Amino acid sequence: MNPKAQNNDGRYLYAIVAGGEGLELGPIGVAGGRVYGLGDGTTSAVVSDVPNRKIRPERKNLAAHQAVLKALMASTTPLPMAFGIIADGPTAIQNILSENLEIFLTELKHVAGKVEMGVRITWDVPNIFEFFVNTHSELRSVRDQYFGNNREPTQEDMIEVGRTFDRILNQDREEHTDAILEMLAPYCHEIKVNNPRGERVVANLACLVEREDQAEFEKGVFKAAGAFDNNYAFDYNGPWAPHYFVDIELDL
Repeated sequence: MNPKAQNNDGRYLYAIVAGGEGLELGPIGVAGGRVYGLGDGTTSAVVSDVPNRKIRPERKNLAAHQAVLKALMASTTPLPMAFGIIADGPTAIQNILSENLEIFLTELKHVAGKVEMGVRITWDVPNIFEFFVNTHSELRSVRDQYFGNNREPTQEDMIEVGRTFDRILNQDREEHTDAILEMLAPYCHEIKVNNPRGERVVANLACLVEREDQAEFEKGVFKAAGAFDNNYAFDYNGPWAPHYFVDIELDL
C-alpha cells in the first residue's frame, strides 16, 4: 500500500492498471486531488483522496476524470472506471484489488497495447425525410398517397407515413452498418455497435485498435468513407481508454 495514503479520506477510483507501483500523476484529479497508484505491484488502483464523499457530475469533475485517463493512456492501457466510484479508504481499495484480481488481470490482458477509437457515420443531408423520399420509391408512394392532391392527412395517415419512414431508415441503417463493419474489421481487434443517437446517425461504433496501428485504422476509415457518396459523413475520434470493451461491475 502507498504509505502516503493512510488517512481517513475516501479514495476516488479512476482506473485499474497493471503494475502501477509508485505511480504519480500529480494534482490533476477531481477537486485538484493528487493522483497516484495504490496497490501491491501486480495491479494498482489509480486514485485520489476525496474528503468530500459527494462528487457531483459537474463539467470540471468530468473533465478531471477524463484528464487522468488521458494521462494514463500516454504510457499504458488502463481499465477505466465509471465516474463517481469512491471507496472508503486504502483497505477498501486493497479489498477491491484482491477480490477482483482474476477478472482485472483477464481484462488487462484483453486490452493491453490497444486503444479505443470511435467512428460515427451520419446522413449529411439538409432534410433526412426528403432524402429518403427521393431515394426510396416505397416511401414516396406512401407520402403521395396520404399527402397528395391537396388532401388533408389525418393523424392516422401521418402515423402510417412515419412508420414507413422509420422502417426504411432502420433497414438502410442496418445494411450500411453491416457493410461498414466488414470494411473496418481488418483494422480492428474488436468492434462494438452502439445505439445510434439521433435520426441522422447511420452508425456509432467503438473500435478496439492496436496502439501502433492507429494510422492504418485511420486509412481504413477513409477507405470505408470512399465507398459512400457525399450524402454520408464519416467522423472518427480517439484514442480513448477502452470504455466499451471493459465489462466490470464492482461491489463496494
